[in-house]
Amino acid sequence: MAKYKTIAVIYGSDSSEWEVSCRSGEFTASRIDESEYDVYEIFARFGKWKLVAMRKANSMRSPFPEGAQPEVDKTDFSVRVLGEKVKFDFVYIMQHGAPGETGLLQGYLEMLGIPHSTCSAFVTTVAFDKYSCKSYLRGVDYVKLAPDMFFRKGDDVEALSARCVEQLGLPLFVKPTNGGSSFGISKVEHAEDLPSAVRFAFTEGDTVIVEKGIVREHELTCAAYLDGGEVRSLPVIEIISETGWFDYDAKYNGRSQEVCPAEIPDALAKQVQDVTCRIYRHLGCKGLVRMDYISAPDGLYFLEVNIIPGMTNASLVPKMVRAAGLNFTDFLSGIIENS
Repeated sequence: MAKYKTIAVIYGSDSSEWEVSCRSGEFTASRIDESEYDVYEIFARFGKWKLVAMRKANSMRSPFPEGAQPEVDKTDFSVRVLGEKVKFDFVYIMQHGAPGETGLLQGYLEMLGIPHSTCSAFVTTVAFDKYSCKSYLRGVDYVKLAPDMFFRKGDDVEALSARCVEQLGLPLFVKPTNGGSSFGISKVEHAEDLPSAVRFAFTEGDTVIVEKGIVREHELTCAAYLDGGEVRSLPVIEIISETGWFDYDAKYNGRSQEVCPAEIPDALAKQVQDVTCRIYRHLGCKGLVRMDYISAPDGLYFLEVNIIPGMTNASLVPKMVRAAGLNFTDFLSGIIENS
């Protein structure tokens, strides 16, 4: 018998990723076991949280028309539907970007005592910020980290950029520390382009990380999750991008191949899966988490953690689940019941 009954799937976000988040949330809600759970879909953006659809167990999905969508009561995270107050047993968070990947939403739910699908508020905050996450992993002996430099809005961008090129060389990758879906990311091959790339990254947030470009043999990704008390990994995917790296165009406009399982040596695949599980435990993760890597001539480099990976039919994690021979609905039930 299921531990939970009434599931809220919350999607949309306050970031540039809100449309991707909606697709992920709608797909996830559609795949949650209809025989076990009542599913309520909540669209949340800039403080307006509304119930956009619901599906009672063994019933059809019922969308609410624009203008008649019940508002969520944030004092206890409940909603009133046809005169009945509905409180949620569990929240499946599918917000890419703020507040679902910054720890704010997790902190709110944890203060209310409502279980959710992701890492704790603290772990989410640390893992989502690329620089903070790398700082937690500095010194581990099982994965490499690209040399980097940190920028904060208000710094002397020109001076720091010159020092960055001097210390790290070229090419460089410039990233907002707390963004996703490759928004605000640039590859810089000429020193004079670095200041403008940093300023472009600042359009997505107040902090930026500039990383030394690593000579890549393979771009790889792997997911891990809790199964009971055991951390398990899914098959590794190799990403082969037409654009030279996995940018927004490659991710969402079909300009990449995603080979699953990756056609790489068994030893490398096993290493990626083992490292993914070790980082999961090291950070104290919970729920489903995806991690990205570069395999280089001198070893395996960690790129970033995806606390709430994309979940559409074409996304990476569903491909991993299918390659593992798992039923996706059962897989989601496991994430819910083991969170």
